[in-house]
Amino acid sequence: MPHDVLPPDPFADDPDDPAKEIAELDEQSGEPISEEERTELLSDLADLAVYQALLEPRGVRGIVVDCGECDLPHYHDWHLLRASLEQLLADGRMRPHEPAFDPDPADYVTWDYCRGFADGITTTESAY
Repeated sequence: MPHDVLPPDPFADDPDDPAKEIAELDEQSGEPISEEERTELLSDLADLAVYQALLEPRGVRGIVVDCGECDLPHYHDWHLLRASLEQLLADGRMRPHEPAFDPDPADYVTWDYCRGFADGITTTESAY
């Protein structure tokens, strides 16, 4: 919708605009990621694609990560984790997102489990 069609902002030029803080947060950009961090993120994205290809057909919905800030597990569906990593790669930070709705912990595995599973498949296929 064109901006000139919208009604005027009732807080325009108001120094006490309640949305001002939100806009400032949105404008703040994270520090640019280092080349090493960029390489790690690209590697993680490549690994994630492999893990999803191997595990999604077996009913695994995504990855669970133990949060160091709240000490609770966070359940990330494959697409959500990919989007978060891509956003981190592009913007240098991840924006808040909605958590999985009522996740079944049995549907999620850890990053280490994914790595071990992929290594096991690779080792088994290399043996033949």
